Amino acid sequence: MTARTPGAGSRAGGPAVPLIALAGVVLVSLNLRTAVTSISPLLGEIDAELGLGPGGMSMLGMIPTAMFALWGVLTPLVLRRYGLETVTVIAMIAAAAGQVLRAFAPDPWTMGVGSLIALAGMGVGNVVAPPLVKKYFPRHVPAMSMAYITGLQIGTVVPALVAVPVSESSGWRVSIGWWAALAVVAAIPWVVEAIRHGSAPVNPAAATAGERIRPWRSPVGVALALFFGTNSLGTYAFFTWLPAVAESIGMTRAEGGLALAVYSAVGLVGALVVPWIAGRVEDPYFVVILSVLAYFIGFAGLLWAPGVAPWVWIVLLGLGPSTFPLCLTLINLRTRTAAGSAALSGFSQGVGYTAASLGPAVFGMLFTGPGLGAGLAFLTVVLIVMAVVARTACRPLMLEDTLR
Repeated sequence: MTARTPGAGSRAGGPAVPLIALAGVVLVSLNLRTAVTSISPLLGEIDAELGLGPGGMSMLGMIPTAMFALWGVLTPLVLRRYGLETVTVIAMIAAAAGQVLRAFAPDPWTMGVGSLIALAGMGVGNVVAPPLVKKYFPRHVPAMSMAYITGLQIGTVVPALVAVPVSESSGWRVSIGWWAALAVVAAIPWVVEAIRHGSAPVNPAAATAGERIRPWRSPVGVALALFFGTNSLGTYAFFTWLPAVAESIGMTRAEGGLALAVYSAVGLVGALVVPWIAGRVEDPYFVVILSVLAYFIGFAGLLWAPGVAPWVWIVLLGLGPSTFPLCLTLINLRTRTAAGSAALSGFSQGVGYTAASLGPAVFGMLFTGPGLGAGLAFLTVVLIVMAVVARTACRPLMLEDTLR
């Protein structure tokens, strides 16, 4: 009897894609940012009850990128011992457990520990999502990349939008804790897949004739890691400081909050369009150029015509991070195997989120010191570097073929 591969359709005309894995990928993607954006609008309320203080709130703000960077590095090592499905289940259970612990936190320390656990689970989820797509949907990488990146964007925007209304009706503990249920649901399809097909460790040597995959020894791997890093640095700088930037150009505090929501929501355009484009052209570098131009026009508008069309500048800034779905899609388009995808995903995201943790700090120091112009000049240099390294990342070269 021939074993049935996860991506095969049934001989009786069954589905062309594995529906359980499809549901699993989408559900995981919805959980990758809930612990971040569900708590941000409620920090003042939580501080009033638990006494976080400025230091505690700053630490909570640093944990996401720190955990994403750390587990970007560690997850490929874990995958050598345990399979993708098993690691995904553990990641979602950790995300759920951490969010429940935060909801019952009696003090700042417990809140911090819960955040570490939840964000560790989500950091692992960041890394395993691309190789899951590579393993289960090798013929549908662009479409599935579009699906899970869209899910990630929805999971970023919706928790922030509903956090305050749920808190007002049921309290902040319910508002940040109820997302744990979604993480538990996301684990179920991967429990089923592990039982049905097994969960073999990801062997990074299997794809390279016995030589372990080291992405940093490939120009493709290095370029994509730097591409991810420069992209993340700029994106997280604006995630942190855009409301303050909006107020600095004359918008109200409420409009500043709305500007961040618009900036995040516009990212859905890139999530829907960019993976589709990347799967249909050999070299999607023009997406990088258009994204950089959108950023530069937005920068110019903020500096030299802030009162003319501020919402146009915000929308253009929101189009700039269209390079993020391109980075995630290229992880699979520039690798031949799930093992290569896992290695490249961990390396690029480890570098990327390390850089992301620096972005808000450096931009904030410049913005609150010399001013907005200095902050935007810094981001301009970052974007120029991104445009340079993305040239190599976008070329139709495979990681496994370029290892040195």
